[in-house]
Amino acid sequence: MNLIQFELADGGRRVGLVKGEIVAEVAGATTVRDIALKAIESGHSLADQIQAAGVAREHDYASLLAELRLLPPLDHPDPAHCLVSGTGLTHLGSAATRDKMHQQATEETLTDSMRMFRLGIEGGRPAPGQQGVQPEWFYKGDGSILVRPGASIPVPGFAEDTGEEPEIAGLYVIGPDQRPYRVGFAVGNEVSDHVLERRNYLYLAHSKLRFCAFGPELRLGPLPRHLEGSSRILRDGQVVWEKQFLSGEDNMCHTIENLEFHHFKYSQFLRPCDVHVHFFGTATLSFAGGFKAQAGDVFEIGIREFGKALVNQIELGRDLLRPGQVGVL
Repeated sequence: MNLIQFELADGGRRVGLVKGEIVAEVAGATTVRDIALKAIESGHSLADQIQAAGVAREHDYASLLAELRLLPPLDHPDPAHCLVSGTGLTHLGSAATRDKMHQQATEETLTDSMRMFRLGIEGGRPAPGQQGVQPEWFYKGDGSILVRPGASIPVPGFAEDTGEEPEIAGLYVIGPDQRPYRVGFAVGNEVSDHVLERRNYLYLAHSKLRFCAFGPELRLGPLPRHLEGSSRILRDGQVVWEKQFLSGEDNMCHTIENLEFHHFKYSQFLRPCDVHVHFFGTATLSFAGGFKAQAGDVFEIGIREFGKALVNQIELGRDLLRPGQVGVL
């Protein structure tokens, strides 16, 4: 079962159940978060909650996409209560990609990236219910950095690079009992500044503070163990870079359960009714192969099991602050 969130022509919101090229409104539902909280309260699964609600009016999926009326498939009415974060070096091959990007790695002088990756190989897949080694973790921002499917990704003027990262994102709602509940998964583009990161690994935190996107569809249920996707970059309508990527636990050195535990073990991430978007990492980057995206390029990331591809264009944004503009009270 795949869900979307979208806007009506009059600006109202709806949750849609995807049925091929048709989207059926979930009766009485305006946000996935509200449905999830009702499911938590009733003790039902999200799928059962939706089936109990039933469906109403139908819409043409292609028209919703063309009119840019799709929203991220999970959000919060107050963006400050949506935390966007992620984990790196989680996929087989991700350390080699990172080291290639940093242009350094020998067996005698292992980079911190390779050491972290090896820790994951050795202890990132514990038995169910057991604690494994913790992964690399990073913060991206709150809900204000989320770009809807089809919309442009703003790039700050100080950015040195805008690189795609095709990933799976886990989507969560915190219950009134302070327990995290996984709503489902979505295709994500965890955009980063790889030129800045390559300059010095300690700039990784800065490099992640960029707008990003996920969706358009939210897939309910467990994540398939093996997923094959396609990441493409188009310029003036022509494909200028393309590569397949793998995800799912068969292609990862950490289990989803282990990544979830090490994110939600922090009490500050368990505030009731908050939303979390957590990117699970990738091993495929155009930047690692020497490609540099530019304004006007279009990112297209798709995985068959997740329905429609996630498409966003790069757009030069505007810096809101210049040196010397910090006020003193």
